[in-house]
Amino acid sequence: MKKAVIIGATSGIGKELALLLAKKGYCIGITGRRQKLLESVKSENPDAFEIMPMDITDIPALQEKLELLVRKLGGLDLLIISSGTGELNPDLNFEPEQRTINTNVSGFTYIADWAFHYFMKQHSGHLVGISSLAGLLSSEIAPAYNASKAYQINYMSGLRQKARKLKSGILVTDIRPGFVDTAMAKGEGQFWVAPTEKAAKQIYTAITKKRKVAYITKRWGWIALLLKIGRFGY
Repeated sequence: MKKAVIIGATSGIGKELALLLAKKGYCIGITGRRQKLLESVKSENPDAFEIMPMDITDIPALQEKLELLVRKLGGLDLLIISSGTGELNPDLNFEPEQRTINTNVSGFTYIADWAFHYFMKQHSGHLVGISSLAGLLSSEIAPAYNASKAYQINYMSGLRQKARKLKSGILVTDIRPGFVDTAMAKGEGQFWVAPTEKAAKQIYTAITKKRKVAYITKRWGWIALLLKIGRFGY
């Protein structure tokens, strides 16, 4: 039985992925700040889940909790970082910017590094990070969020290069959603908003096909291409 950990599985994409992986026969460790929500996910398939309350910004506590969770699972084949935050901040107050950086940069980096080291020791493993199409754009109303997603995109690219150079057997997949129907979808003018179930199915397909990069839903890949060739400005 394959073993997976999902960082940030109390709601949204992370929760939907957890439920889908359970149906696919995985044993899954799920994390999040709200224990009651983790217990709610576990109640849908008690034999499939191990829960671990965890705040990704509490860096000193992460190693012990990750190691304990993996011991409970009996190993680890796949780690998905779905935890993230972002706020509209047109007034450029520092506090919301700092919350975004603490979660999407510092917490993300610690988890990604921990997983990479773990997979290096066993010469195999799949690291998946949920970044965003927003990482290809700048934003005057959410500058830290978009910048943090650009950081994640580049960080995962660097880990992929490192894995290839070391011939480590580690896979790194960067998932870049457009608009998905979650609490993270904020602001006006949203379109092509995908249900979380559809997003999770496409993410699962990208994982099984060992994609380096996947846009969710697929049509956002065309927008990304236009952004890259400069038809839309930054």
